[in-house]
Amino acid sequence: MPTAVLTDRERTAVQAYLRLLHTVRAAFDGPPDGRRPPVVPPAVLAEAEQALAEAGLAGNEEAFFRLLQNWCPPTP
Repeated sequence: MPTAVLTDRERTAVQAYLRLLHTVRAAFDGPPDGRRPPVVPPAVLAEAEQALAEAGLAGNEEAFFRLLQNWCPPTP
């Protein structure tokens, strides 16, 4: 199984994305509350955006998700 060797900035971007993903999942998996929609803390979103920008991946989702798939391939 091939793996990608990430730069420090790419690794930071992937880790920030995964934190964002887990935060969003937790927000939607919480108890249903019809009074307000799930909330993702702005700091988590900002961290992911900054990390993507610093890795040169902002606005290039195709390259980012290809990098993510190579680094963390799906399990069969």
